[in-house]
Amino acid sequence: MKSKYRPIRYSEPEQEAAIQMNRRHFLGKLGMGIGGAALASLLPSCGNAAFPSSIPKPLAGILSDPHIAPKAKRVIYLFQSGSPSQMDLFDYKPKMQEMHGQQLPDSVRNGQRLTGMTAFQSSFPLASSYFKFQQHGQSGAWVSELMPHTAKIADELCFIKSMHTEAINHDPAITFFQTGSQQPGRPSMGAWLSYGLGSSNDNLPTFIVLLSRGLIRPQPIYSRLWGNGFLASMHQGVQLRSGKDPVLFINNPDGVSASQRRNALDHLAKLNAKRQADFGIAQYEMAYRMQTSVPDVVDLSNEPDEVFELYGEDARRPGTFAANCLLARRLAERDVKFIQLYHMGWDHHVDLPKDIIPQSRDTDQASAALVQDLKRRGLLEDTLVVWGGEFGRTIYSQGKLTPDNYGRDHHPRCFTIWMAGGGVKPGITYGETDDFSYNIVKDPVHVHDFQATMLHLLGIDHEKLTFKHQGRRYRLTDVHGHVVKGILA
Repeated sequence: MKSKYRPIRYSEPEQEAAIQMNRRHFLGKLGMGIGGAALASLLPSCGNAAFPSSIPKPLAGILSDPHIAPKAKRVIYLFQSGSPSQMDLFDYKPKMQEMHGQQLPDSVRNGQRLTGMTAFQSSFPLASSYFKFQQHGQSGAWVSELMPHTAKIADELCFIKSMHTEAINHDPAITFFQTGSQQPGRPSMGAWLSYGLGSSNDNLPTFIVLLSRGLIRPQPIYSRLWGNGFLASMHQGVQLRSGKDPVLFINNPDGVSASQRRNALDHLAKLNAKRQADFGIAQYEMAYRMQTSVPDVVDLSNEPDEVFELYGEDARRPGTFAANCLLARRLAERDVKFIQLYHMGWDHHVDLPKDIIPQSRDTDQASAALVQDLKRRGLLEDTLVVWGGEFGRTIYSQGKLTPDNYGRDHHPRCFTIWMAGGGVKPGITYGETDDFSYNIVKDPVHVHDFQATMLHLLGIDHEKLTFKHQGRRYRLTDVHGHVVKGILA
């Protein structure tokens, strides 16, 4: 006969707490305690040293030493959400000027998957870029007129034109870039770095997130993109917001003074020290220290006018991409390990020539300024800067093509990102696409390859940074990924 009672299912912390309250376990521990007391009485010289505190140092990583010599100490990732059009910004295709309006050859598409937004179009007319390109710097990198400030620092950049992914829609594609899986629930890149390397700054989180948005139809961004997944919650990203409270819930409640909060935390620490494995206190301590450190880092009043001239006047407006780039530099100066900027608004299915202009203006000057600012302060050498989106755009027009208007659909088969600093070769272009910016013809770089290379630059072997969860060892790169040695300095 089956019991009418169902077993209680606990999470791991709840299960541990339930065991501690079990009478049999209590009596067993009591017996051990008596024995331990007797042993201590026989070894008086040991004193308290016989029972050292097991509380770990806050924000320490699991790696006592890097797997390889690191080139970068931190990452600033300028994620361009919505997917910028590579052939309108960096992947120059002059042959398309001659073929503008002609049909995309079947041999180029070769039956590749399309989204539901263009799969049923009756034609696929080629849309050459509306914008002019020129070569820049000693590297001769091709850059669109949409990015004049980026063009000026071309010799500092490594353009990767052969990025590719399997994901064809925004949600799984962004999730794939940030976590290594198209399915939600895995730890994000910043969380993996926090878990592996810990923090270099005890007064700020290891992983900080900043959001901004363009004016045109921004794709939504969700907090799980900087989540900890199955890692401890201390590894999740902390979002800094514009406004009165940059981080929610770190200020003391009304009527609670700083000394009262300090006293409460000290007593809580003593309780946790008795059984630290139940619940850590690191997050509480971090919140307390952030009450001072966060207002300091977001206060731009001590920045000289020439800095705002470098980043652009938008840098004076909290919440803009320019202001977030300036904050990213300030966070890098304070040795925050992973700084993630998300800028929304690159989803140009229609009216691309009109809408991409303000979107590029939002990001161009500030992105270039960040690289320049880091370099002149001696930080670019060990700071890896990344700029790019989740996939690319189609060479054919989504919807009607006119002489001065077109849209572009999602295209996962090839797209462009750029990297700078942190052990990456400057002034190079890696990878190549065909005349249609549709297929890769040289040196493909998969998302997992990019992630493996980023970890390598930080001193981590991507195959060795793992976490056992539900009987399986997980890693950021899943079971794939190779270091792209051709871009390493």
